[in-house]
Amino acid sequence: MDTELEQIIDGVGPRLRTLRRDRGLTLEAVAAVTGISVSTLSRLESGIRRPTLDLLIPLARVHRVSLDQLVAAPATGDPRVHLTPMRRGDGSVLVPLTQYPGRVQVFKQVLAPREPKLVTHEGYEWLYVLAGELRLILGERQCTLHPGEMVEFDTSQPHWFGPANTTAVEVLHLFGPRGDRAVARTTPLTTHHAPETATLERPAT
Repeated sequence: MDTELEQIIDGVGPRLRTLRRDRGLTLEAVAAVTGISVSTLSRLESGIRRPTLDLLIPLARVHRVSLDQLVAAPATGDPRVHLTPMRRGDGSVLVPLTQYPGRVQVFKQVLAPREPKLVTHEGYEWLYVLAGELRLILGERQCTLHPGEMVEFDTSQPHWFGPANTTAVEVLHLFGPRGDRAVARTTPLTTHHAPETATLERPAT
């Protein structure tokens, strides 16, 4: 076995331990979800047990990371998160904030002015305005959102969103490909101003 491959394999155990501890999970909790015994998990994390696909695939799922991240990502190193913006031809910028597949995806978007074009697709979206004004068209209804306001909708409805004027708008964007929805578990304190959910209105005729 060459040195590079040996280093990759040796790094899997510490990485698994770091992921588990970062998520506040015990070996028993991971064992209950994956079906892998506590002793096997302990030996895997300590490097005594060699990682195999039948062990790594369920562990990647429970830790919500891709398999290549679990195997190839460094166990330690630069703690900063390096995001890779994707720039589009119309001047918009998309920054993915999540990297695991099959779950709710989170993006930061800077949307440049463009002509509305309604689309439909399977899923559910949640938008929170960070800066600027956002125009949302949902079927025959539309609304304008300001910083601190949010909206959620089923993407099977014809929809479009973008700047409400000639200035770019910055949003936090959650998308669930299987209709997953963001669920609020707490209510804001009465001493704070709560973000508002915009009300959709029909355009004037």
